[in-house]
Amino acid sequence: MTGGPSSAGAGPGPAGSGSGPGADAGVGSGGFRVRPARETDLDAIARFEVEIARISFGDEAIEDPGLHRKRVAGALGKPGETTLVAVADDGALVGWAWLSGRTNSLTGERYGNLRSRATADGPGRSEAAALLMAAVLRAAADSGYARLTGKTHARNLGMRALYRKFGFEAAHLTMEWRADGPGDQRADGPEEPGTDGPGDRPAAGPGRGEGAGDRR
Repeated sequence: MTGGPSSAGAGPGPAGSGSGPGADAGVGSGGFRVRPARETDLDAIARFEVEIARISFGDEAIEDPGLHRKRVAGALGKPGETTLVAVADDGALVGWAWLSGRTNSLTGERYGNLRSRATADGPGRSEAAALLMAAVLRAAADSGYARLTGKTHARNLGMRALYRKFGFEAAHLTMEWRADGPGDQRADGPEEPGTDGPGDRPAAGPGRGEGAGDRR
């Protein structure tokens, strides 16, 4: 499972969209197609979200499929929310992506937050992942977003590579300290930049697993 860094340029390839601009047009290639997510997809999407949370947060992940299902259900068809799935020729759901619109409260800039992106293991996985990402970028362009942001686990090399393929660049580094960790190992050294851009509104949601890691 994977997640991605922030800021992006347009990526290659055709694209579809979610419950937003162009949502009625599915896009297909190589035995897969992208279409807007439906209520009947929610159980499969919830399973993706649980796996995303596990990879991103380990023992602290929220693993209740019902909670993830409810959260995603609230976004279907909602303005500013793009929810896409990739499906195989036999109708099996093999990928999921969720893009939310955000506004910088200081500058008024509109941008997109890639909250989730996952692709199931199996033949053609890389192709399905690329088709889904291209669809996300088309939806972002249709929405007029100036940039996209996303997160991925530092050790998720597969998703980092996919982000780079589509023109994303690493912009911020999240540092974490835990009270039950090894303690203060080093007190000196330069400060690292924060993870939040000035004025950026955080993604809404109940907590762990949201936008922090996707499966490739």
